[in-house]
Amino acid sequence: MNRILLIIALIPFAANAGPLAILNLPGSGTEPEAIDYTTLPTVQGDHAVIHPVANSPGFSTGEKLEMNRMRLQLHNYLIHYAGKFWCIWSDGPQIEDWPTQEIKYSTSIDGLSWAPAKSLTGTPEEPYAYIARGLWVRDGELLALAAHYKGKGAFGTDKELQLKAYRWNPESNSWKFESTVYDNAINNFPPRQLPSGEWIMTRRDARFNVTVLIGGKKSLDDWSAYPVVRTGEIKNFRPDEPIFWQMPDKTLNALFRDNGGSQRLFHSVSRDMGKSWDTPQLTNFPNSTSKIYAIATSRGYRVMLSNANPGIGRRELHLSISQDGKNFIRMAHVDMPAPEAPAGFESIWKKFSKGIASLQYPHVIEHEDSLWIAFSRNKLQTEILKVSLDDVDALLP
Repeated sequence: MNRILLIIALIPFAANAGPLAILNLPGSGTEPEAIDYTTLPTVQGDHAVIHPVANSPGFSTGEKLEMNRMRLQLHNYLIHYAGKFWCIWSDGPQIEDWPTQEIKYSTSIDGLSWAPAKSLTGTPEEPYAYIARGLWVRDGELLALAAHYKGKGAFGTDKELQLKAYRWNPESNSWKFESTVYDNAINNFPPRQLPSGEWIMTRRDARFNVTVLIGGKKSLDDWSAYPVVRTGEIKNFRPDEPIFWQMPDKTLNALFRDNGGSQRLFHSVSRDMGKSWDTPQLTNFPNSTSKIYAIATSRGYRVMLSNANPGIGRRELHLSISQDGKNFIRMAHVDMPAPEAPAGFESIWKKFSKGIASLQYPHVIEHEDSLWIAFSRNKLQTEILKVSLDDVDALLP
């Protein structure tokens, strides 16, 4: 009887337990509303443009230049392979994810001087388009993943959504279509290998339902899907762009962007290598309803890149640090220099300046004791910042 009364007494406490505290910063503690973003430490680095802005098709010389009269550049991914940096991104005619959007790529020896961009997929015919989905080394070969779909945007009805793989052919110095990976699928980041040798990656279908795909070992199209969370399953939570990583205790730790208006990240755990997941839970980590990415560094801690200040949206980028892989104890503002205006874009370049321009969809890799952060400025220009890990070390206690 006493045990029953104890359980009943605990029910209101559990219901009002509040968001999961995965962020605990000096000064603000676990209260995201108390963060003073103007006093955060700053990390700086060496900056370069991977691919500059370009006019949209049909733009005429002398016509007034507007933001919607430039080519889209978004969804960038980095890798260091065969002695070079590689970057891919979605490159569209004008508006994000509209028909004829293709995937372009560029390479660099030093990460700061980049070759002229080339098309990876070729330009699809209307009403089809591609979205860049990551660079993946499988059996020593470099693969580029691409979501292929019909119409304006990859989500909705009658999308014919497929995840495809292109393979780099060093002999012909070109990309070749290799295989369809999975139907009705758009991943977020390239697969990671499990201890079993199988690969795992997140998948959203055309209705934003989230699963994970496990397989890819026998062949590129050999995968099994395991449910994570469906759209509408959790009130006011609209899952998008999940990331996950393996913890020391062999669990998988996942974070989700939420399109439901919470301006927080959601968290979930898998205890069986991705085959089942806890119900995603609201956390105290702020997010400007934008894509996030995290990697484990060679220094023993994990870094996450995000637009962490909902008050200014995506106009600032932040680097957060976790020493245990789950709880983030430091956050810094990433100082992104404003590049000079290319010829012909001077009249509109104020919108590309620091504090005004949006810094979109960061992706980060580690190479030679530095973090290399690729991102899109205003969804119109692809850029990169090299940050020394020594400077990141200095942020820690």
